Amino acid sequence: MGPTPQGWGKVKDRSWRNPGFPQTDDHPVVCVSWNDAQAFLHRLSRKPEKTFRLPTEAEWEYAARSGGKRYKYSWGNGSPSGNIRDEALKRAYPQAKGQWQGYDEGFVYTAPVGSFSPNELGLYDMSGNVWEWCQDWYEQDYYARSPKDNPAGPGSGEYRVLRGGSWSAVPRGVRAANRNRGWPSDRVCGVGFRAAFPLR
Repeated sequence: MGPTPQGWGKVKDRSWRNPGFPQTDDHPVVCVSWNDAQAFLHRLSRKPEKTFRLPTEAEWEYAARSGGKRYKYSWGNGSPSGNIRDEALKRAYPQAKGQWQGYDEGFVYTAPVGSFSPNELGLYDMSGNVWEWCQDWYEQDYYARSPKDNPAGPGSGEYRVLRGGSWSAVPRGVRAANRNRGWPSDRVCGVGFRAAFPLR
């Protein structure tokens, strides 16, 4: 899935090498499925120093909220500081609705990593830029009955969890509490991932 001259739709021959818009090595990877991310992290973990994995959904939200604070976005509760649906995207796609009024960060698509201030844990782009795959299976009502401390997600499901919103997400889509989902095989030009590893 990606941008087309008519708006948004399925596009042949799109991949992380050719997402449909210009990127450099400084940009986050996109057009990778949950399965692709797993394969990459498995290869990366062959090095003996660390075992890499996707963060759980609970870990992701704790990190996005700067250690579990009651923040609406990863930048806090105030004006945006991230790559989201803004006036730049509206100029490129006039049919797009719901942009953050009066906010123009200058990027239509992905922004180079580190273009905006980090959150209080020093993490960049937790709200916006790309949706990020989490390790968990998606279940709509999981947190109504999950363990309170560090829940690991349901044991099975159809979809995997996506968090964080992207360069095309409306303001509510980049809230730290917002949950999304995708098939593990989905490749979308607004979806990437973040690697996690144990500190000890």
